Amino acid sequence: MSFGAIAGASGLDVWQTQALSLGMFTGASQFALVGVLGAGGGALAAVLTALLLGARNSLYALSLRPFLTSNAPAPWWQLLVRAQLTIDESTAMAIRYPAGSRRARHAFWSTGVAIFVLWNLGTLIGALGAAALDDPRTLGLDAAVPAGFIALLWPRLRDRSTIALALVSAAVATALVPFLQPGLPVLSAALVALVAERVLARRAA
Repeated sequence: MSFGAIAGASGLDVWQTQALSLGMFTGASQFALVGVLGAGGGALAAVLTALLLGARNSLYALSLRPFLTSNAPAPWWQLLVRAQLTIDESTAMAIRYPAGSRRARHAFWSTGVAIFVLWNLGTLIGALGAAALDDPRTLGLDAAVPAGFIALLWPRLRDRSTIALALVSAAVATALVPFLQPGLPVLSAALVALVAERVLARRAA
């Protein structure tokens, strides 16, 4: 609903807003795209920013492969649907269970399908109701996605090294915001986290 309302306030009509949710289906990229457009940025800048933020889903797909692999090879159409449903929430739910287990696959599919349906329904409601709001941001609706991401991240902060890594990554992203284009601070923080994880893994070995 938050995305639908903000997209409408940024100048997109209901059909454009709904097409974004159906086709793009990654909250951070969607909010980034309408945010750039709403701030007066060009279409190219908006698309590039959305692509940069959506790049993390490719990393999710690589890490999810062993969790979703079964004895029988998946048909091509299932791989396409799986790619569309690879988001923060479906990844977080799947990796809680043993790799290749039925529970991991069930968690991925049930979470991905449920969120896809509810996200697009919420988008439609928000887009239709956007005209009734002077400015959706005054209600704090733009904070919905960051709050959801923190809720997903919080259970994984189980030890000191993970907490320290999360704090350093957040500090890097925050420090780079004034100097880099939107999207790049998040990718820079992700790069720092990957490098640090490799270093810690080597020390542990």
